Amino acid sequence: MKTKHKILIMSVSLLALILVVLSIILRDFQIENPAKFIFLPKLNAILNSLSFISLLTANYFIKRKNIKQHVRFIMLALFLTIIFFISYLTYHFTVPPTRFGDTGWIKVFYLAILLTHVFLAALIIPLILITLVYGFERQDALHKKWAKRTLPLWLYVSFTGVLIYLLNSA
Repeated sequence: MKTKHKILIMSVSLLALILVVLSIILRDFQIENPAKFIFLPKLNAILNSLSFISLLTANYFIKRKNIKQHVRFIMLALFLTIIFFISYLTYHFTVPPTRFGDTGWIKVFYLAILLTHVFLAALIIPLILITLVYGFERQDALHKKWAKRTLPLWLYVSFTGVLIYLLNSA
């Protein structure tokens, strides 16, 4: 992998992490009418669902050696993930935090899902970028090696994002 790609991957990953941290720290800096953005959690769940489906479809095509369709669906999943991230930041920069209301085992389950989701969401950004770079450089052995790690984690983050939304909206 070229040095410029490594720098880009580190920069994008660090910027994403900084933006998420800032969205947590600056939650008190809210716009006048945060109700305008109340639809974003549902949109985020939809985007995560579509990303999940796109990833499964991309995996389907690569198993059938259809690289062209594989690339199309990976790029769609990436696009949906980027749109999700922008929507996520918009929501968390503008709307007061919500607390999970249930107690007992469901709260323990929720917190376990939330913690693993947050940790893996931070980890997945550089993994996606590394895997993509190896794919576009046609370093197929390295791309396949990284994809075997990246795909299940990306699927998990997408799926648990939807699950967190459902648990919060129940």
